[in-house]
Amino acid sequence: MLLKVRDLGFRYGKEKWLFRGVNLDLQSGEIVGLMGPSGSGKTTLARILSGYENAHEGSVTLDGTALPRSEYYPVQLVFQHPEKAVNGRWKIEKILQEGCVPDQELLVSLGIEKAWLSRWPHELSGGELQRICIARVLGPKTKFLIADEMTTMLDPITQAQIWQVVLEIAQKRNLGVLVISHERSLLQRVCHRVLGWDEWRML
Repeated sequence: MLLKVRDLGFRYGKEKWLFRGVNLDLQSGEIVGLMGPSGSGKTTLARILSGYENAHEGSVTLDGTALPRSEYYPVQLVFQHPEKAVNGRWKIEKILQEGCVPDQELLVSLGIEKAWLSRWPHELSGGELQRICIARVLGPKTKFLIADEMTTMLDPITQAQIWQVVLEIAQKRNLGVLVISHERSLLQRVCHRVLGWDEWRML
């Protein structure tokens, strides 16, 4: 499968463009890094690709077809701050069921303990809650994963553990992954190729 972005542009209201002319190809099974400083539009781009925002220019297609809006979205996003990505009034089991019926093998591979399922989000650590968020978006219909500073807020050991599992799952399922980060060392370690600031963002 090919996720194709062509001439994408976005701005807030009538303000100047945040970015224009963004072109990007992401193949199934490919891990691509996207680098840029804070405020450059990386998160907005991630939200457009995963269906949370609409672009003002350009297109996003999957194998030449516009992405569906009325069914499970094949491009899923893992946010930087897991506590902002979940409903704090839902217990963990319900949060997982929001995306799909939890895959027990996936939960085990992510180190998710059965006891967590009956807890509230605030009762988990940041690393534990991020594992829940990752499991929630890795349903069987997910074809591409956008990781937006996914482990930036976590300690180095937890970062390494989570990335190891995510990369193993991506390889096993032939998922395309777009890794968004300002950390060059991380991108060079986990990605097949890295797009720098001047390669993706144009005004």
